[in-house]
Amino acid sequence: MNMPALESDPASYVAAVLLLYVELPDTPLRASVQDQWQAQRLHDRGVSLRLVESALLLGSLRRLMRTAGVPLLSPIRSLAYFLPVIEELIEHPAPDNYLEHLRLKIRRIADEKSVPADVQKKTFSDDR
Repeated sequence: MNMPALESDPASYVAAVLLLYVELPDTPLRASVQDQWQAQRLHDRGVSLRLVESALLLGSLRRLMRTAGVPLLSPIRSLAYFLPVIEELIEHPAPDNYLEHLRLKIRRIADEKSVPADVQKKTFSDDR
């Protein structure tokens, strides 16, 4: 993904943010109008896609790594859920390699949990 090119075009930026969002565990299959508006506001503020992706992954990891035996959290219903994490990373920037670290960590957790194929969140068929 060519992030600088996506960041210069508002529609591409919004589409990229929404795709990152809906691919996360515990998020809706489709983004809402409010999610689209929220993504547009992030673009208007100049928040980089790299920072947004880091925040989305970090927020998801925090949910996934909760202590065993604690009550389950309800599904995420809005991109706004991640705004405090975005603000946290704006105030305290992560190291350059942090995004790659988060991607690796979430892949490992997903592999460990290995959700059965028939209940995985997919929007496209694998048989195409």
